Amino acid sequence: MLSLFKPFRAPILSLTFAVSLGVLGCHGQTPQAGSALSPELARRVEVMIRSKSSLPPDYVIHMGPRTRSDFPGYDEIMVTVAAAEGKTSKPIPFLLSTDNKTLAQMSTYDISRDPKELVNGNGRPARGGPENAPVLIVGFDDLECPFCTKMHQSIFPALTERYKDKVRIVYRDFPLEIHPWAMRAAVDVNCVGTQSPVGYWNLVDYIHAHAGEIGGEEKTLAKANEMLDTLSREEGKRQKVNADVLNACIAKQDDSGIKISMKEGAELGVDSTPALFINGEKVEGAQPLESIYRMIDDALVAEGQTPPPAVPTPSSTTPPGKPGN
Repeated sequence: MLSLFKPFRAPILSLTFAVSLGVLGCHGQTPQAGSALSPELARRVEVMIRSKSSLPPDYVIHMGPRTRSDFPGYDEIMVTVAAAEGKTSKPIPFLLSTDNKTLAQMSTYDISRDPKELVNGNGRPARGGPENAPVLIVGFDDLECPFCTKMHQSIFPALTERYKDKVRIVYRDFPLEIHPWAMRAAVDVNCVGTQSPVGYWNLVDYIHAHAGEIGGEEKTLAKANEMLDTLSREEGKRQKVNADVLNACIAKQDDSGIKISMKEGAELGVDSTPALFINGEKVEGAQPLESIYRMIDDALVAEGQTPPPAVPTPSSTTPPGKPGN
């Protein structure tokens, strides 16, 4: 059974349904747009809506006039539902065939844009292929998230080894509030990343592999912050970045860019980590590597590329040593 709406929130209906109103006989003319439904037709529409949505008897259905729709052979009617206490749903669009035999509800989605363009990694440190690589993988990552660690360790270096320059990988920041030092880690690795993409990925690899050690034996936030700052400065030194710029960035702890990344992620439906977008196709959680391979292969085919031959799935990964090693 369909549920028209949760109590007086936005109406919820199935993606598409069409139901026959079962009218027999002939119709002399096409109904005019803008005209109200006859009482008899309105009754049939209401009975069908009630039967498919299990509305309580005291909910009152109101129907607007039929107006022209974008679907040939159908007009649109707007339906609202009011409860006894006076609360009213938002208008719910239905389609009514011009021969008055079919009631339908349909949702349309704009697919004119390449899904790859819906989420980007512009300005982010990248690994793998060049900017014009046929597949772009954008991951929303939390450096303190154990599931992110599992995903991270399972896909690197497997993806770059299998797909070579056909896949470009970037991470976007999505530190969760439940992880105390995740924001600090994101700020620090980005401070290094602005000067050294290699240093950025060295730190990401190391922190994911050794997250359980961050905070020392005390497991305090202060100790975690100290360790993250030290790791970042050491990696910056290895990569010969400007130490003054790096130290100023670490000291400032500007999280505005990270919050922008989190907002954009939320707008894309990200509410947990890890979340990957493979040419715009979303995959959440630590998925098996075989599933990631399949999605990348499908994306390559869509781009007119031939996926590489299947390879055995790595059974395990070795945590990296200190960043840069």
